Amino acid sequence: MIKKLLIYNSGGGIGDSIQLFPLILSLENLFEKSEIYYLGAHENHYLGRLKEYNIKVKNLNLELKYFGFRWWHFFVAKKKFFKLKLDKFDLIVDCQSKLRNTIILKQIPSKAFYSPTFNNIFCSRLEKPVKEFCSDLKTTNYDIKNIPKKYFDESARLLPGKNYIGFSLTQGNVYRKKEWPLNKIIKLSEELLKNNKIPVFFIEKKYQELKNKIKNSIPSALFPEHETSLDSPALVTCLGTRLDLAITIDNGIMHMLSLSKVPIISLFGPTESMKFAPQYKDSKVLDSKKIYNSKDVSDIKVEDVLTAAKNQLNLNNY
Repeated sequence: MIKKLLIYNSGGGIGDSIQLFPLILSLENLFEKSEIYYLGAHENHYLGRLKEYNIKVKNLNLELKYFGFRWWHFFVAKKKFFKLKLDKFDLIVDCQSKLRNTIILKQIPSKAFYSPTFNNIFCSRLEKPVKEFCSDLKTTNYDIKNIPKKYFDESARLLPGKNYIGFSLTQGNVYRKKEWPLNKIIKLSEELLKNNKIPVFFIEKKYQELKNKIKNSIPSALFPEHETSLDSPALVTCLGTRLDLAITIDNGIMHMLSLSKVPIISLFGPTESMKFAPQYKDSKVLDSKKIYNSKDVSDIKVEDVLTAAKNQLNLNNY
């Protein structure tokens, strides 16, 4: 009987946390009476920026920054856990596959342990919980009806009409070059304008200079996040329901928009599309590695995106 379980996430971005929504919800359904705890190597977005999505997890705060990424954590993790005066977990679910992180995570007491590291060799030999987890887990997708109504109302105010095409071009992870060139985005927007489509850019207020550059080139472009006092990823998801199509690089906004199941074209370069791209019927991936044998996302051409968009939109002039 699984009464208390722990999910470990080594990813640091909001997108990494959003990708865990189905797992958390699926575990809730499989173990209905269980308490789900969350341990992250970085900030707990579920209690912060993502709180309006109403994902119910308890925080396991070991007061160890970048948990799992420092070998000295191995010697203090168990001691830190006992200080919390919690019983051992019935099941720990490791959502990553780095050997160091997994070895450190296993220091937290548990009856059963599940991890993909080294082809599951760290998985517990306690058969029933692990077998249950592997075979009985049914995917439960996130329902955006869990988002407060005020975000849907604000989305309708910000984008009251039709024919909107969303764009996201800024990256959160500065260590990988994932951005598509601005001149290509402007050219693409100009082509879509010829077909009476309205460009909508998802850009945080802190990127004022970028907004001004785009506005100077595309006067009709809209920037909804700059026209509201609400500041939440949940608003971006609700705005996604107002779009005909979203075109985005691999970033957190891509995952926020994907929760709305908006038709989406995601552009990939150095990162793995099989691992990070949205997985649903109206999701189209353009991966420079597959198209041009290159990890440079800027190798993707405007014509490539227009061709992909043609399958989603009625582009009369293309």
